[in-house]
Amino acid sequence: MPGTPGTQRRGVVAPSVVWVATRAVLLAFVCKVFTVPGGMDITSDVSVIYHGWFEQLSTGAFPSQDVTWQYPPAAALVILSPGLLAGLLDYASAFFVLACAADAAVLALLLYTVRHRNPRDARADPASPRHRAGVWAWVAGVPLLGPTAYARYDLMVTALAVAALLAAARHPRMCGMLAGLGAMVKVWPVLLLLGTRRGRTTRTVWLTALATAVVLAAGFAATMPGSLDFLAGQRGRGTEVESVGSLALHAARYFSDWDGQVLLRYGSMEFVGSGVWLVTDAAMVVTGACFGWLLLWRLRARTWAPDTLAQASLAAVLVFVVTSRVLSPQYLIWLVGLAAVCLTLRTGRQALPAWLVLAATGLTQLEFPVWFTDVVTSEGPGLLVLAVRNALLVAAAVLACARLWRTTVTGPRKDRHGGRDDGEGQDDGGADRDGTDGARGGALPGMRGPDGVPPLSPGTGPGPAAPSHTPATGR
Repeated sequence: MPGTPGTQRRGVVAPSVVWVATRAVLLAFVCKVFTVPGGMDITSDVSVIYHGWFEQLSTGAFPSQDVTWQYPPAAALVILSPGLLAGLLDYASAFFVLACAADAAVLALLLYTVRHRNPRDARADPASPRHRAGVWAWVAGVPLLGPTAYARYDLMVTALAVAALLAAARHPRMCGMLAGLGAMVKVWPVLLLLGTRRGRTTRTVWLTALATAVVLAAGFAATMPGSLDFLAGQRGRGTEVESVGSLALHAARYFSDWDGQVLLRYGSMEFVGSGVWLVTDAAMVVTGACFGWLLLWRLRARTWAPDTLAQASLAAVLVFVVTSRVLSPQYLIWLVGLAAVCLTLRTGRQALPAWLVLAATGLTQLEFPVWFTDVVTSEGPGLLVLAVRNALLVAAAVLACARLWRTTVTGPRKDRHGGRDDGEGQDDGGADRDGTDGARGGALPGMRGPDGVPPLSPGTGPGPAAPSHTPATGR
């Protein structure tokens, strides 16, 4: 039975109390009440780089001459936002407060989703640990990364992505607007669009995202010089020391007399030396091949369940992270947010990849900042931790993609009369024969169709009742 008011309150209070306690510790670290293990000042990105950008942006122009500025124009909104608290806090402190607010917003969205499930769902007990898995993944995942989570602006972008995914069922236009805004802040939320249901939903979400991006780009281009210079900012990037591809260079450095070295370039520590270009180019080729696979998946997918968007988003971003030339620690925040959404929507198909992401996040704090010196010098426990962390991420990416394919392309399904279907009939997620939108069973609790009408559940409404079932996961 659904949870009573008492159990519902416990389902909110417990994670909220833990969230307050852990975030107080994070704020104490970034405000330098406590010293970060390893002695590294991880807040300099905010107090020096972001603050410098703030001063430049305040003049009405983008910092185009700064090689560390490689972001879409709407990132200026995040960098300028601490100015709202000017007079109350210095720039860095204001930024940390806003990062904490974005963190709290994600928690609130996840709790809201848990509490507003279909009351007829007998499993919808907000106090059950399984039901709150996504909430706890977020509560634990952010502090697992450590104070770095509050010392970068990726929490704000992740909040937009989480909101877009959770809004998709009821409000596809809101999903598109948030995804478009997120992509104009830090590009990667555009990957969310890969998982939208073919047909009317895709047209609505994609066109709204495109319109949002065009309006923002045009507005910045008309008012602030240099808004599109970021497009050329990635061309000179090499292989960053924490990326998956960098392990080949670490191995060459550790086991041979390779003459490569690590230098600060484009705001990150990158390998420089003979043969580095081979690893860099190989990473770009692998990235292209993997995104080709994602496009193939979209063309071949037959089953579009309500949780397909979250599944595909986690798989796509994992692919981007593990094949990128750069894998900064804050990228794990993106993955924690997407994993939390998958677990909140009870996407059991991606549960194992989601927990692997959490494990990799904890290891990330050890390799940066605790043992980052080891990583830069390619030796010691830091290098071992980096190798294990990257292996976990690769495993999560492979599993997420395999499960996405199995549950949407090759997984067995039943037709409306309870028999096996060859892939041309109706699926649980409400996909029509041609892959366009439907409004049948399997919808998320509380989901409404494009016309605001709640979708029918299996066995209700006119016509013969269809048995309810769950799409095979291959597990």
